[in-house]
Amino acid sequence: MTGTAVVALGGNAITAEGEAGTYEEQRANADVMARSIVELIDDGWRVVIVHGNGPQVGNLAIQQDRGRDAVPEMPLFALDAMTQGQLGSLMAIALYRAGGGRHHIVGILSHVIVDLNDPAFNHPTKPIGPFYSQSEATRLAETRGWDIVEDSGRGYRRVVPSPRPGKFVEIQAVRSLLDAGHVVVADGGGGIPVARQGDLWDGVDAVIDKDYAAAELALQVDADALVLVTGVDSVMLDFGTDSQRRLGRIDVAEAEHHLAAGQFPEGSMGPKVRAATRFLRGGGPLAVITTAPLAAATLRFQGDNDTLVGTRIVPVVDREEANG
Repeated sequence: MTGTAVVALGGNAITAEGEAGTYEEQRANADVMARSIVELIDDGWRVVIVHGNGPQVGNLAIQQDRGRDAVPEMPLFALDAMTQGQLGSLMAIALYRAGGGRHHIVGILSHVIVDLNDPAFNHPTKPIGPFYSQSEATRLAETRGWDIVEDSGRGYRRVVPSPRPGKFVEIQAVRSLLDAGHVVVADGGGGIPVARQGDLWDGVDAVIDKDYAAAELALQVDADALVLVTGVDSVMLDFGTDSQRRLGRIDVAEAEHHLAAGQFPEGSMGPKVRAATRFLRGGGPLAVITTAPLAAATLRFQGDNDTLVGTRIVPVVDREEANG
């Protein structure tokens, strides 16, 4: 099966744990991602790439904080736009290099409409930016109106809302670019959040989960597959224990059952599995969770439990056939 695939890459895949986040490090990591995406393209898939920006926007927030006496600070949604441009360029260059210039690549700034009545705005939970001392956190909360919480004994950090993504403002442009044969890099960092405030549209200081945004974008472009790239080959049950076991081909009901049982933490696999179920419940035919090198092989595979590919989640599995 081929068609349109939305591929979600984590910001941590571009700036890996333990790295400083230099351009050279990010370029090397982007090259690894790009080679896997070119394999999908060469298999005949039309591809939209969504990427995270957590480490990058965090670094930019630190730069803003330390330079605020010299230049004006920008709001969070502006930092989203800046990192979209940075990472969109990074991925486009990597894709040209990996594909030998054979494919047309375009990066597009993506705005996502959020609902200001979303409950997330009353309960900010997403930490961003640098760590502060308690006294500095108190001052910032009072002078800037920020929500600040203690973060795992490491200091205090600003937290912002993480609302659900709605309509993508540039969705028609994304569709047109796909139809014209372009590989599209879009929706960086989950998108730049915008909402109607009075009679005007304006940016909103919030962070949209990249995996949820990828699932929503996949539905809006009528994608045939949602590919959620992560650091492990497949989804695991009882991860990190002696009874750890992989999931091969499962259906959305089984995925939801494991979510409800607490198998997938929110800070780890939870958002990816939940994004997959949202895509499938919205009418999508296939969601894949695996590493970048296994993405193409997992999409090609037509069996049930090949241990050499990642996790494939489908709308319904025939239980008798699967047990047969």
